[in-house]
Amino acid sequence: MTASTIELKVTAADRRIARYAAAAIALTLVEAALPSPLPGVKPGLANIVVLVVLARHGWRDAAWVALLRVVAGSLLLGQFLAPGFFLGLTGALASLAVLAVAVRLPGRWFGPVTASVLAAFAHIGGQLLLARVWLVPHDGVFYLAPVFAASALVFGIVNGLVVARLLRDAK
Repeated sequence: MTASTIELKVTAADRRIARYAAAAIALTLVEAALPSPLPGVKPGLANIVVLVVLARHGWRDAAWVALLRVVAGSLLLGQFLAPGFFLGLTGALASLAVLAVAVRLPGRWFGPVTASVLAAFAHIGGQLLLARVWLVPHDGVFYLAPVFAASALVFGIVNGLVVARLLRDAK
């Protein structure tokens, strides 16, 4: 009996996605070390990478980077399959769904800042809904919505401006 091996072809696109995902994972780890005034209020630094990938390489690559970041980040932080993992995954999926629509909006009026703000609101909205349905089966969880919405707006704008600057400087 002979042992057979499976050889996977690694493309340049695979390597590019891996590099971007590594950067997003690193930012996730940095963000986890930052103090937070309220659980769940984070700047979303890794989303900067996702938005750059979205602008440069399209939604499919951005989705890979976002999902790899959630899975690998949770593994490295020891949160895989814990509630934090599912909250992060839900937020990522919600923001990816919104970004799938946002990339079709006219670029003349909708740029990186708009995409970042929309994604930030979708992210926190998805997380709040999951928290309400699964973790805190009480409408009181929605009392946190104004705080989360304010942080989504602020961090969405700041991250969007960073993305706009990175994209402009790359030209």
